[in-house]
Amino acid sequence: MASSSENPNPEVRKDAVWNRWVIFSPARAKRPSDFKSKSPTDPNPNQQCPFCIGHEHECAPEIFRVPPRDPEWKIRVIQNLYPALSRTLPEPQYAPSGSLLTGFGFHDVVIETPVHSVQLCDLAPPEIGRVFLAYTERIQQLASHESIQYVQVFKNHGASAGASMSHSHSQIMALPIIPPSVSARLASMKDHFDQTGKCFICEIQRENLLIDPSTNFFSLVPFAATFPFEIWIVPRYHSAHFHELDAEKAVELGGLLKLMLRKMALQLNNPPFNYMIHTSPLHSNGSELAYSHWFIQIVPQLIGIAGFELGTGCYINPVFPEDAAKVLREVKVPESG
Repeated sequence: MASSSENPNPEVRKDAVWNRWVIFSPARAKRPSDFKSKSPTDPNPNQQCPFCIGHEHECAPEIFRVPPRDPEWKIRVIQNLYPALSRTLPEPQYAPSGSLLTGFGFHDVVIETPVHSVQLCDLAPPEIGRVFLAYTERIQQLASHESIQYVQVFKNHGASAGASMSHSHSQIMALPIIPPSVSARLASMKDHFDQTGKCFICEIQRENLLIDPSTNFFSLVPFAATFPFEIWIVPRYHSAHFHELDAEKAVELGGLLKLMLRKMALQLNNPPFNYMIHTSPLHSNGSELAYSHWFIQIVPQLIGIAGFELGTGCYINPVFPEDAAKVLREVKVPESG
């Protein structure tokens, strides 16, 4: 199928990971190379905030820091001052089956750097790797609670992407349920595995969608990308749980994430963005591990979600994935940055 800017006709593609449809309508956009954020993230001024080093007393309680007990910390994991779920409620003693639960759960903040003006993409790959390892340590702690079913790690960068603090940080939410999009993803991947005997994500790599490879990971624009210039970073090796990431691979993953964030900033005018780590439920059974494969989804905030999307669950993407991948492949990142 010849799909790109050479073919201006709209297409409807099946997203086989979440089992939904995406409409590609290039007539609604300019050339892919001209796509820029209309509301770029403001550069951080050299201000001070509760997340800055020396202001620890202004924050919610600390869970741990890296290095441990070091006043010159590099990363802090703290409780969210305004949590969506409460860790002080009684923990459910059984698997939820009804339509009402107490709001037990955990909502944490990962402060990625002690310095206000430093963003995640400014850090070196080993430093970003250390952030990933802080995620894995906290997920392993949360897994000790039998009632916690799923842990979502996510980052909101920029006010229009949902960030209430400009200091570089990400969040971890531990839920007593398996969210519907996770259930849909697992069901769709199970269907593929039942039909083919293979993990869908293990076979997702296609040359015309690839952005950049590394030894153990690769980045691509998915075939049915929900959003323009959406990027996935995928392990080449089969792994169901993100929190099994080891220190060596964390550094490599940090290098590839840094490259993607810098390419996105250069090409798309430093847009607000979100990233989400899609992993498996904590207490997965053995068969689930065969077809579940974690990955990171990065979504630059370039277009809004309107009535059609809210009403149908279908999304309209004005940029063909092949075109987005080609543009991102060709972005030249200065080595000095």
